[in-house]
Order: sequence, then structure tokens, then C-alpha cells
Amino acid sequence: MAKATSVLPLGLARVAGHRGAKLRAPENTLAGFHAAKRLGAGWVELDAKLTRDGVPIVIHDQTLERTTDGAGRVESATLAEIGRLDAGKWFSREFAGEKVPTLADALKAIAAEGMGVNVEIKPCPGREHETAEASIAVIREVWPSSLPAPIVSSFRRASLEKAKMVAPELPRGLLIEARETGWRETAEGLGCKAIHPEWSALDTEWVAEIHRSGFACVTWTVNDPQAAKRLLGWGVDCIITDAPDLIVPLVT
Repeated sequence: MAKATSVLPLGLARVAGHRGAKLRAPENTLAGFHAAKRLGAGWVELDAKLTRDGVPIVIHDQTLERTTDGAGRVESATLAEIGRLDAGKWFSREFAGEKVPTLADALKAIAAEGMGVNVEIKPCPGREHETAEASIAVIREVWPSSLPAPIVSSFRRASLEKAKMVAPELPRGLLIEARETGWRETAEGLGCKAIHPEWSALDTEWVAEIHRSGFACVTWTVNDPQAAKRLLGWGVDCIITDAPDLIVPLVT
């Protein structure tokens, strides 16, 4: 079994909290990132999207209804409008008053906890380049050089192309759901350092092939300890999970 003390590529930790600690606190909130730290995660994953006025915020969906008390499309709301919403009470009364954080505030909070971060560029349709560029500008402005460089990942090839163009020094990760034809060539063309497959698509041969091809293997979203044990045994570098408290004991 791989141990948490192993030297990992890109400064990764074995366990990263998905959207903070999605099963333990409201996702993509400062409370969620702090919870991930308390539960033992060394990294967190978050989603970056733009407001109508072009400010990167941390939210997953294209609409506001599921994770806030607002309504409508994220891209149609200004930062000021989103700032008035509650992003915690839907999860539980304990978290009432949590806000949708800006990417800048989220990165500052994560850095203060001493964790690493995977910034997934999650653009609204048609804003692939704009979201990548604005998010990278924030990373460059606020992320400390004393911590591992954030991994910029995306399902959107156009976002990764823009990231490669404007910030070639930042490691990129290709998000894929399955072992698609040409995955290696795509990742190499985008200058990626990591492959981020959905966990159920992996097997020991593919993990080995990912490593032979020179990439780190970061998989999502693993909440079953038995599955996590199997993946770690295959040599997966980092497991993204909604419940770090279930997975961290496997690597300590």
C-alpha cells in the first residue's frame, strides 16, 4: 500500500477533498475547504466559473438553484448579486450564511491551511478561454510560491489550450470519464502533466500506462474505502473524495 509520506509528482497528496469535503460540508465553500483540512486531506479540488462581470467564483453548476438560495444562470448574475446568496443552509442550518467564494478568497483560505489545490476550469458554454485566462490571473496573483503549484484541470480542451498559452508553467490535468482513443496524444498536445480519469474506468494496466507515458494519475470521485484500497494498490497518485475521513486512514 502506498503511504502518505511517499514522494508524489507535482507535490500531490494521496487524498484530495472533492469541492472541499462534499459529504461533510457545503461544496465549494470556505467551510468545505476548512473541513477537508480537518479531515486530513492534503489537497482540495474546486470548480472555477465566471460571473456576468467576469469575476472567477467557486461553484460547480451552471445554475444557482442546487447549491444556493438563488435562481438562474451563474453567467447571468453579477458578483454583487451572487455575494448576497446563501450557499450553506441548503446543506444544514449549521452552515447558514456561507457564501459562494471568489476564486481569490478560496485560494487564500486553502493556502492558509497549507494545502494544495486542483482548480478545475468549469466554464459556462462559450466562455472556455475567458474562464481559463481569468482564473489563471487570480492564481498568479494570490497563490504563494512556497506551496506546490496548483494543477489546472478541465474537461474542456479549449480551456486547457488557453491555460497552456497564458501559463505554460502551471501543470495541467486532462479530465476524462473513460479510456478514450487518443487520450495520450491529446494530453501530450495540451502539455498536461496529469490524467484525471473517473475511477471506475481505471484498471491496473491503464494506471501503469499513464505512468509509463509520464503522467501523474489523479482519479475521482472515490468514496468507497475498498475501491480506494484497490486504486492505491494499482499506484494511483491521488484520490479525490467527497469524504476524506473515509480515505485518509488508508494512507496513514
